[in-house]
Amino acid sequence: MSEQYAARITRYQGSIMLDICDLDLIGSKLEQDGLVINLTREYYQQEVIEQPRVQDFLQKCDIANLVGDRIVKQAIDMRLAKEVGIKRIAGVPFLMIYKFRHRQPS
Repeated sequence: MSEQYAARITRYQGSIMLDICDLDLIGSKLEQDGLVINLTREYYQQEVIEQPRVQDFLQKCDIANLVGDRIVKQAIDMRLAKEVGIKRIAGVPFLMIYKFRHRQPS
């Protein structure tokens, strides 16, 4: 069975925003230093995706919010970010990517 991810795609101010979480983290509650993050199905799991869609989504998005060992490693392996950008909350890696792109005026 291939690796599965919970994904949600949103359009925001002309950009494509992607939220992806390792599927096995859905339903988790992460707590650290007073910060509480709930990885809910309602927020993250608009759909369940597998390879090669994950790579396609990561290439095409403008903004990405990634949670989990597998999805963060995927982004690093694709050279979309560097290890230094990874934050850990309760031991779980979080990575935010914003791609600055020059757009031609209409």
